[in-house]
Amino acid sequence: MLKVGLTGGIGAGKSEVSRLLVEHGAVLIDADRIAREVVAPGTPGLAAVVAAFGEEVLAEDGGLDRPKLGSIVFADPDRLAVLNSIVHPLVGTRSRELESAAAEDAVVVHDVPLLAENSLAPLYDLVVVVDASPRTQLDRLVRLRGMTEQDARARMAAQATREKRLEIADIVIDNDVPLDDLRQRVQDVWGDLVRRARVSQGSQE
Repeated sequence: MLKVGLTGGIGAGKSEVSRLLVEHGAVLIDADRIAREVVAPGTPGLAAVVAAFGEEVLAEDGGLDRPKLGSIVFADPDRLAVLNSIVHPLVGTRSRELESAAAEDAVVVHDVPLLAENSLAPLYDLVVVVDASPRTQLDRLVRLRGMTEQDARARMAAQATREKRLEIADIVIDNDVPLDDLRQRVQDVWGDLVRRARVSQGSQE
C-alpha cells in the first residue's frame, strides 16, 4: 500500500485531481467529507460539539449549523482549537479504518486541505501538491464559486503560503494548464504512484 497525501490551496483544482486519480483506480479518503460525517446527527461527535459550544450551534433539523459554528470559531483561535480537538481525532480514526480496508497493493490518496498547515506530511509515504498561481486561484474562486474578491483573498490568506506547500511536495501537479494537459499529467503521476506501490509491497514481503 502506498499512502499519498494530496493537498493544494483553495481554488487550485485539488478536487479535479482527486477525481481523476479515482478514475485511474486510487482509493480516495476525503478528510472534508469525513469531517462532516463524524458530526452528523446522532453521532458522538455532534454531541461533543454541542457540549462544548451549546445548543445554539444546532440547526432546526437537529444537524450542525455550520455557518453559526463558523462565525464562532473563526473569530476566536481558542474556540477553533477546541473544535479541532474534537473533530480531528475522529477524522483520524475514521481515515485509518478506511485505509485498513484497502487492498495491500492499493494507492490510497488522502485528500487533506490543511495538510501543510497542520504539518501532516510525515503521515504519508509521499505528498502530492496541486499548484496554481494566486491569480488563477482568485479567478476560479470568483468566477466559478461566486465568491467576492475580498472573500476569496481572505480565504487564500488564511491558508498556508504557496511556498510552504511546495516545500513539502514530493510531486507537484501544475494546474495552470488546460484540462487535457492536466489529465495527461495526472495519468503520468498515477503511473509513478503505481510503480512506487509495487516497490513498497515488494519490500514488505
